[in-house]
Amino acid sequence: MLRDFILAARLRTLPLASACVLTGGAMAGSTFPPTDARFYALFLGCLMTVILLQILANFANDLGDFENGADRAEGKERKDRSVASGRISVAGMRKAVYTTGLIAFVTGLSTALWGVGDNVLDLLMWTGIGTLSIGAAYAYTAGSRPYGYSGLGDIGVFVFFGLAGVAGTATLIAGKFDALWLLPSATIGLLSTGVLNLNNLRDHVSDAATGKHTLVVRMGFAKGKVYHATLLVGAWLALLAFWRLDASGPWHGQLWYGLFGLVHARHLAFVFKAEDPAELDGELKKIALSTFAISLFLFLSATA
Repeated sequence: MLRDFILAARLRTLPLASACVLTGGAMAGSTFPPTDARFYALFLGCLMTVILLQILANFANDLGDFENGADRAEGKERKDRSVASGRISVAGMRKAVYTTGLIAFVTGLSTALWGVGDNVLDLLMWTGIGTLSIGAAYAYTAGSRPYGYSGLGDIGVFVFFGLAGVAGTATLIAGKFDALWLLPSATIGLLSTGVLNLNNLRDHVSDAATGKHTLVVRMGFAKGKVYHATLLVGAWLALLAFWRLDASGPWHGQLWYGLFGLVHARHLAFVFKAEDPAELDGELKKIALSTFAISLFLFLSATA
């Protein structure tokens, strides 16, 4: 039973989810020496909260896709999904969703309390953001009207794993907000959205058959590829703009970033040549892990 829940948690998605916290930690670490316990306590609190939110989203996705019929493409139940295959009951997965959501709320609230102290207004703001994040993680594919089925999943990923994830982490740790942080926030948000779009490109036929009107289903496979290129190019432009505007920052190792840029360029060439959506499956890992690596390099540049 425990193994089934571990499989449903989809641990392979956690490196990408943690990219926003690593980048946010890098932004905060670049503003002051990250040598005290407070920095790392808040960083780890944010990291744990985001990991729990990703696991919550994965549990809710497994449950929601089954309840909404998305796991029945071509009239067959998907054996790679825990609820659809019968390895976990609907009631069992629902309990896992509620439990994970509760733990995420407590972890996030505790981190916010540590960060803002007795500032009630700031605490209310962070509590609101945390509550919205939990709701967004659940409602992506679960509930009566999942927004992921209406082509809004891209916006959700960009906001919560980009803007809120990066700038929110940096603001909570540093105790202040810098508008410049919106550029690396956009970078991670766009790359994370690119991973989602790549998944939607791969699955657009089955998504259309089961009523999931993702952006790729709405715009078509060919235009979905152009949109994918726009996401990745936009991510790099935002990062280059950030480096230029923060030239005095602790950022180094541009040669390594150049290698990641080449990986993404080759990836885009492969995507545009691909005619069979199934060919794109192997590309998911490349973009997810390279996004994590970029965020890790930023974090190490600011904190090492």
